[in-house]
Amino acid sequence: MMRIIFATGNQNKVRECHEILDSVADEIISMKDAGLDPDIAEDGDTFEKNAMIKAEAVHKLAPDDLVIADDSGLCIDALNGEPGVYSARYMGKDTSYDIKNANILERLEGVPKEKRTARFVCAMAAILPDGSSFTKTGVMEGYIGDHAEGQNGFGYDPIFFVEPQNHSTASLSPDEKNAISHRGKAMRAMAEELKKRLDK
Repeated sequence: MMRIIFATGNQNKVRECHEILDSVADEIISMKDAGLDPDIAEDGDTFEKNAMIKAEAVHKLAPDDLVIADDSGLCIDALNGEPGVYSARYMGKDTSYDIKNANILERLEGVPKEKRTARFVCAMAAILPDGSSFTKTGVMEGYIGDHAEGQNGFGYDPIFFVEPQNHSTASLSPDEKNAISHRGKAMRAMAEELKKRLDK
């Protein structure tokens, strides 16, 4: 029986993982559900490095399971790529995303739409029980709107808008978002690679 431990405490991410990776594993659980709480220092300078740091920390505690981890963030061109790898820690880890989003909108006030380009990036790392590992990365291009909208997403979703809908990713249904999202793309690439390696 193949069990995937997702090195996250974010149940929204676990739900998205179920929607895409259920065909690969018999069970998908968070590290919290697995009773694991490693001290992880995300000090990598790329999304890929941080994802692998998380995966390795959990793999050491659960070497018989397939461990996956992600690191994702928002990169805004007009802000020189901020918040980037610091997306979760931007303005402080315990600061609400309502405050973070309001701050970004304020910093971009007066910037025209064509210069508000941005992208969500998600890197996913996997470590198999045999110790082999790989990463896959997905990107979703869009722009920062001039207001927040939508109730379906989390994090920066309410201010990240996509074409051709011209709506925020927080306004899309879960299926619509998964079809185009950075995490959806990375997870589908991860699923394909795992199927090859596990001969599913």
